[in-house]
Amino acid sequence: MEIFFLGTGAGMPAKLRNVTSIALKLLEERGAVWLFDAGEATQHQILHTSIKPRRIEKIFITHLHGDHIYGLPGLLSSRSFQGGESEVMVYGPKGIKEYIHVSLSLSQTYLKYPLTVIEIDEGVIFEDDQFTVEARLLEHGIPSYGYRIVEKDRPGTLLADKLKEAGVQPGPIFRNIKNGETVTLEDGRVLEPGEFVGPDQKGRVVAILGDTRYCKNALLLAQGADLLIHEATFSKGEEKLAHDYFHSTTHQAADIAKCAGSKKLCLTHISSRYDRNAWHELVVEAQEVFPNTEIAEDFKEITIPLK
Repeated sequence: MEIFFLGTGAGMPAKLRNVTSIALKLLEERGAVWLFDAGEATQHQILHTSIKPRRIEKIFITHLHGDHIYGLPGLLSSRSFQGGESEVMVYGPKGIKEYIHVSLSLSQTYLKYPLTVIEIDEGVIFEDDQFTVEARLLEHGIPSYGYRIVEKDRPGTLLADKLKEAGVQPGPIFRNIKNGETVTLEDGRVLEPGEFVGPDQKGRVVAILGDTRYCKNALLLAQGADLLIHEATFSKGEEKLAHDYFHSTTHQAADIAKCAGSKKLCLTHISSRYDRNAWHELVVEAQEVFPNTEIAEDFKEITIPLK
């Protein structure tokens, strides 16, 4: 489970930071990539990585400002030429369906794979046996969502040595025990799975927020997250400017992480007013409030370790 930043800038492309796009790589978990936003030139950024567009399974759009969606039609189109045949599901605010339909229709783009577009409200927007994704409205000039991705707890490790000590050899019984089934052996002994499987492995939690002012829903989405990805368009001391433009400062992002009990914070959506020399200062500002903070850069990768 890895986060890969394809674009980390605010507003418009810059030499050192492209506009927003974040990939959640779930290659071991489900052989797939989930994308969060697709700013202009997202597919160009992907060309410099090992990410395969045909692996993109879901795309979550935080809001409809151009720096978060202008790359979406091109990416969807190119995926057809790159061997993508599996379904893609796009989730986003009201209007995302029309935006995609008009873009593809007027350009006479034909997709060789099924595309499903879901306009979301607050609440759980996706759930299967592995993950739950919850969306909540943030505070921005237009409807902007944050997403909380929760990995469900996984069965514990099979205690193979203990089974062997009980006279059981690798095979179907191992699988049955791992699946939580009670097994009766030929000699009449009953093996309960709880005796031969370790404790459940706790699932990981990632919170990825769209553009927002400091708000209550950001706090709720970040609660106990292993990784919180929060915009920090402005430095500390620029609270009025951040409020006027519906954005956050480094201190505000750090305060959300601290109050929510997040384990790690990564700042993104960095204004081009801050050059490379200033990035370290932005991190230091946030660390004054929340020490375990780092800053995103294009092509930076963060691994979320197993618990």
